Amino acid sequence: ELVRQGEALKRTEQMVDKMDQDLKTSQRHINSIKSVWGGLVNYFKAKPPESKPEQNGTPEYYANSRLKEAMMSSKEQESKYQECHPNLRKLDNSGLLTLFYTEYFVSSAQRDSYPKNQQLRAYHQKIDNNLDEMSSGLSRLKNLALGLQTEIDKQDDTLDRLTKKVEALDVNIKSTDKKVRQL
Repeated sequence: ELVRQGEALKRTEQMVDKMDQDLKTSQRHINSIKSVWGGLVNYFKAKPPESKPEQNGTPEYYANSRLKEAMMSSKEQESKYQECHPNLRKLDNSGLLTLFYTEYFVSSAQRDSYPKNQQLRAYHQKIDNNLDEMSSGLSRLKNLALGLQTEIDKQDDTLDRLTKKVEALDVNIKSTDKKVRQL
């Protein structure tokens, strides 16, 4: 959603820039109509540079790299998360999943640090596995939050810049409207 909003902000900023350029062109025409002297000045004055049209009419917006990395990492971890989450995993795989965790994620040194009682050992392993899953999930959330914060800061700067441009454009439009009414 933030990327979509960033694209909309970029398009809006380009439309405001185009409006400003059109307003400058109309100002030149008003000066030409208003007096002969204004027409001569405009004739010898360099024309404002025209902006190049965007290819396909839509500019590309690039979200910040931190947000992209966080989104990609989150998508990669999503399937693993669904397999491990007690409410999302399939019931018939639960025994295999526990065996998988025990074999691959618990090293022999960790196994020796558990109590001798088998029930207590299984309980400690389950707690460790749950803590590992929570750590992974929190890390994923932290990366997403940092990416979102960076994107929001970027868009906030764009909004500030856009606000200044719109305010200046509003003043110029009112001035141009006043000049047209005087003609």
